[in-house]
Amino acid sequence: MNVVAFVGKVKEMPVLKESNAGNKFATMIMEVNRNFQNSDGTLDTDKISVTLWKGIAETTINTCRPGDWISVKGRLQAHEYEGRDGMMRSAYDIIAEHVSILQ
Repeated sequence: MNVVAFVGKVKEMPVLKESNAGNKFATMIMEVNRNFQNSDGTLDTDKISVTLWKGIAETTINTCRPGDWISVKGRLQAHEYEGRDGMMRSAYDIIAEHVSILQ
């Protein structure tokens, strides 16, 4: 089963685009706190890129603003590509299947 879930803040607003196949999509950056404190006693954050498709993309763009707390449930999608140095690399994308505004 391929399921991921995150709770965090909207860092950068998604911009609606259209794929070559005509499907609407957007990529959103969210800031997620880690579960433990660093040596300074504060929580570090990770910036996570989330891809939104079709209605989820449109709804999120129309209802969220930077700083809003949201939850994202989705799946992890992996793909490989060849880097400029000729070495094969792996990349991972979070594909949102459900987004909820928590505020």
